[in-house]
Amino acid sequence: MRISLLLVLVIFISSCKEERPNVERQYLKSNWSLYQDDHHMIADTLTIPSTVHSAYLPQLNHPFVGNNEDSLQWMTELDWTYENSFKVDKTRLDKENIILNFEGIDTYSSILLNDVEILKTDNAFLHWEVDVKSILKKENKLVVKIKSLVEIEEQKAEANPYTLPEGNRVYTRKAQYQYGWDWGPKLNTMGIWKPVYLEAHDDFKIEDLYIKQNFVKDSIANLTAKIKLSDKRTELLHYKIKVNDSLYWEQDYQPKAQEDEFEIHFEIPQVQLWWPHNIGEPYLYDIEVSVSKEGKHIDSQKLKTGIRTIELVNEPDEHGTSFFFKVNDVPIYMKGANYIPQNSMQDLVTDDHYEKLLSDVKEANMNMLRVWGGGIYENDIFYEKCDEKGILVWQDFMFACAMYPGDTRFRESVTNEITQQITRLRNHSSIALWCGNNETSEAWRNWGWQEGRSQPERDSIWEDYRSVFQIAMPKYVSELTKEPYWESSPEYGRGNPKYEFEGDAHDWRVWHDAYPFEHFEEHVPRFMSEFGFQSHPSYEAIRFINKVGTVNIQSEDYASHQKHARGNELIREYMERDFPVPTNDEDYVYVSQLLQAYGISKGIQAHRRARPYNMGTLYWQLNDCWPAVSWSSIDYLGNWKALHYQVKRDFENVLISNVVENDTLKTYVVNDRLETLQKDLEIIIKDFNGNVLVNHRIESLHSTALAASSREISFIALKTLNIDKSDVYVVSKFGESEVISILERPKNLNLPYTKISIDSKKENGQFILTLESHVFAKDVFLYTDVKGHFNDNFFNLEPNTKKTILFETESDEEPDFRYKTLNGLMKN
Repeated sequence: MRISLLLVLVIFISSCKEERPNVERQYLKSNWSLYQDDHHMIADTLTIPSTVHSAYLPQLNHPFVGNNEDSLQWMTELDWTYENSFKVDKTRLDKENIILNFEGIDTYSSILLNDVEILKTDNAFLHWEVDVKSILKKENKLVVKIKSLVEIEEQKAEANPYTLPEGNRVYTRKAQYQYGWDWGPKLNTMGIWKPVYLEAHDDFKIEDLYIKQNFVKDSIANLTAKIKLSDKRTELLHYKIKVNDSLYWEQDYQPKAQEDEFEIHFEIPQVQLWWPHNIGEPYLYDIEVSVSKEGKHIDSQKLKTGIRTIELVNEPDEHGTSFFFKVNDVPIYMKGANYIPQNSMQDLVTDDHYEKLLSDVKEANMNMLRVWGGGIYENDIFYEKCDEKGILVWQDFMFACAMYPGDTRFRESVTNEITQQITRLRNHSSIALWCGNNETSEAWRNWGWQEGRSQPERDSIWEDYRSVFQIAMPKYVSELTKEPYWESSPEYGRGNPKYEFEGDAHDWRVWHDAYPFEHFEEHVPRFMSEFGFQSHPSYEAIRFINKVGTVNIQSEDYASHQKHARGNELIREYMERDFPVPTNDEDYVYVSQLLQAYGISKGIQAHRRARPYNMGTLYWQLNDCWPAVSWSSIDYLGNWKALHYQVKRDFENVLISNVVENDTLKTYVVNDRLETLQKDLEIIIKDFNGNVLVNHRIESLHSTALAASSREISFIALKTLNIDKSDVYVVSKFGESEVISILERPKNLNLPYTKISIDSKKENGQFILTLESHVFAKDVFLYTDVKGHFNDNFFNLEPNTKKTILFETESDEEPDFRYKTLNGLMKN
């Protein structure tokens, strides 16, 4: 039913907060027992969330250390049982409605309450609810029997007339990366991976609240509160809406027939919009809807949401087809990375992990993360943090690199999954896009999956694809939310020439096809949603893997943490092209990180220079799920690699980007701000002793950077200069922005020997380091055995110029600060 009333918002001061007095929750978190095959007790003091693998950790060698992963594969082949005994007080038992909630069971289970089977589960991404009013007692026993997925998947595969790519994982709705990926282990967890709780209430409750944003005009936000009750009602109800605890409206309403869904239209004047953090403030409103009956408060729901519009513009143009996002009707350039789950055992991820990682994302000037489709729909706190920090989320549905079955139960389960996840996440201002899958459409067309299949078989498999990704998903996204839908990422892969001109692209010519990094500069797509390069992790992560205090990348233990068949070979091949190749492991790890940062920076800067043709660059990948050689910019232990420091520079709102083309130094200024900048541009070429060889200055009148633009402002014909490109560096300045560049491949530089002085002092709980070098120092890497974080690292240091670095640590240990430079690896 629609309540078509314009709500007039007036000031209302309240000294008390309305809670949910009619709705009680009892979390079943503690004192769980875990049994193997109903008999052998593994643990009796478990807390939920839990997985079998994490529960077993005290009795096993950690699967992230050495090659211990291999010794844990037997766990997936067995059945497991969780048990919990709990009491319910009389007040709760007397409630009219008592629902037992399982937010996530991984995956196949049979659940018994007081020896009565109440539920069977088969999808780890579903929230399950069961009415247990008639079964619940004062003292209760809850049993969750987890079935091995191995035999179930084999049975499903046998029943399917076709063999589906890629393996039996396609039959189970759970995190696909747990079956093993080229950056992660095979740790196929099982268990109660999300909270379990009883929810009891009398009468009825608010089941769901959705604040639908209709439009914003003349600083007025037009909104609809869509309210769903737990059951249909006919009596007179009294509704209230509060905004920021000081805006108040109330209205009686009596439906003409039994109804459980209501819509209330209202407006917020002088609205403060939500923006990505690099453009404006990600402002969030507190909105509360409450309902009462006969003067008694029945229920209320509160949420935080930002007011913003978002649009995916995918339209034909003179180049092909555009792909860019408008926020509040403003085209916004997207800068960020692909996000994967933070741990192979998701139950071990804490709120602190989310806060730290997403703070690192914001600090690196990113405004978008793509939640990759082979992982999980993240916990609520992930999206809440993204809302708060102004980070947009490209949300994949959890399907990746495979063709999926189309039987009735699978489709029913997937439909429930789609609708549940959209409903759960649709109030989050950070959600920018719903994407059907990762690389499935591209793989079907170009990965050889159709070879050897009859036409009827191909048609049948593709029809199953269509039913989910071209029919069901767009239908439910359009019905349940206002955000756009994109069928598959990428629209075209690198095997199709259209990938440069239409939609989003995954370009793996660099890395998988071993193309040089310059490929990124020569082939720029409309929106790059995946590209990447591997590097070794921090010294700390390598020591963790090896179980000893050595940085040894040749050990068998360490080799088991490189999941790409050609990974080490490719790192060395690229290193030989562009960098000196060290002979000891510590230096090799250091240069591998410089190499990764060097290559990805070429791509990011080429993408940003091409604005507005290109309107987004998301590298692969932000983070790791275990310590490994991978494409990440932050390793599993939270350490920033060289890449993360570099993208922080490359993602600044104002970027000075130098590129050498045909022996000409071209200088671009990229301005993501929404205001025009008029500054002087200064380009200074110096030798490695700091002597100025060329000083090229363009007055602000001729070096204007228009709002939201990229512009080539300067070009210098290098052949007209009396310089050796191997002996110089370039300092470019535009207003407060400054960047140091080189004109040659790093391996060709004639870098002199340097000895850097480091003075440190402790002040206000952090260390302040002052560095100085008598010559140009390239890629200065600071490190220490004390756990902590440098606010800058892998930087260039000009001659006789002091640089201040902060080191934050919670340790009481005095750090021994050391450094490496590229200078130290050159043959002088």
